[in-house]
Amino acid sequence: MTRFQWAGAAGAAALAASLGACQVNTAAKPAVDTAKIADAIKADAAQLVTDLNAHDADKLASHDAADIVAMFHGAPNVNGQAADLASDKQFFTASPNTHLTLANESVDVAASGDMAVYHSTYVITVTDPKTKKPVTENGNYLAGYKPQADGSWKIEWSVVSDTGPAPAAAPAAKS
Repeated sequence: MTRFQWAGAAGAAALAASLGACQVNTAAKPAVDTAKIADAIKADAAQLVTDLNAHDADKLASHDAADIVAMFHGAPNVNGQAADLASDKQFFTASPNTHLTLANESVDVAASGDMAVYHSTYVITVTDPKTKKPVTENGNYLAGYKPQADGSWKIEWSVVSDTGPAPAAAPAAKS
């Protein structure tokens, strides 16, 4: 072989090796079990209610991702797990009779398994800061969950939105 042929053969071998290294791994990812994820998130929401009703701020904050953004109607956003923990402690001090129930829950899990959205309605009893008497509020709860490095699912963001009092009945039409 001449130098030119050797150079051509070496170049062809290098090209083949580099193209082989660029091949995309076409091995199929295992299917995501969205039902299993939805069940895990519903179980987390049930435990969250238990922790809230026990007025355990530490356990309540353990459902949060480190960078959670919690949004409550009529209040500034709470950013981060530490801020949410402080907010929860303050809330339980101000509202010692707090009790929460959730209903009508649903969980939508992304087919990729990298995100899930939890929705429910809620009824919560809290202490009115002015009268110091219990008041009940109804509303919607929405939470975005993401899987964590340890395999658990944590709340990345949440929205609590009261639905307000039922609208007054329309006056009867006069004939």
